[in-house]
Amino acid sequence: MNTDTAPSGLLQLIWLASPALPIGGFSYSEGLEAAIEQGLVHDEHSGTDWLVDQLHLTQSRGDMAVLAQAIPAWQSGDTARLQALNDWVMATRETAEMRLQTEQMGRSLLDWLRNLQQASPSQLACCAQLPPTYPLAMALALSLSHAPLHQALQACAFGWAENMTQAALKAVPLGQSAGQRMLARLAREIPVAVQTAMHLSDEDRQAFSPMLAILSARHETQYSRIFRS
Repeated sequence: MNTDTAPSGLLQLIWLASPALPIGGFSYSEGLEAAIEQGLVHDEHSGTDWLVDQLHLTQSRGDMAVLAQAIPAWQSGDTARLQALNDWVMATRETAEMRLQTEQMGRSLLDWLRNLQQASPSQLACCAQLPPTYPLAMALALSLSHAPLHQALQACAFGWAENMTQAALKAVPLGQSAGQRMLARLAREIPVAVQTAMHLSDEDRQAFSPMLAILSARHETQYSRIFRS
């Protein structure tokens, strides 16, 4: 009988994708709340299209591509590569609230890793020294699951999709059935986004979404809001 009680790779991916992970992801809308304020998102259809576009135009070509490169870097202990990727993430945050989000969630995820004692002391020290952005801290957490790279990226993407769908439900607002239809569409799109992320080189990786940056900047001074970004 197998007496190993450590969570399997699949369970660790489910854990990391859960909105219950205490890193504050639920408190961010990543420009969605400002898009709703501007009338760009106003119902289930427009909300779904907005999130699908965000998945393919910003997530897959930016942070998911960083994850695809940072996970093997953590596994091989390539600290120079990790620092370069982390520097790229910091340099591509186009607004103050985008930077706040990646820094806060990175610190919180590092604290979670310390609390669970899943990473080695040298890995934790390296992550703290970066200092961690969310993609680099998440890459460390995903690397510890030893799951196939495409599955790790799918789990992270679904966690993002679930948080963003919940943001839409609260801010549009929408019902739970609409939310499930939105998630179903996003789940169909995630494998394509993952394949894009896995095949991008440093030269092709990008963070260029001017409208999202403008909306994020507007959101920083939006009169009434329920999300931090």
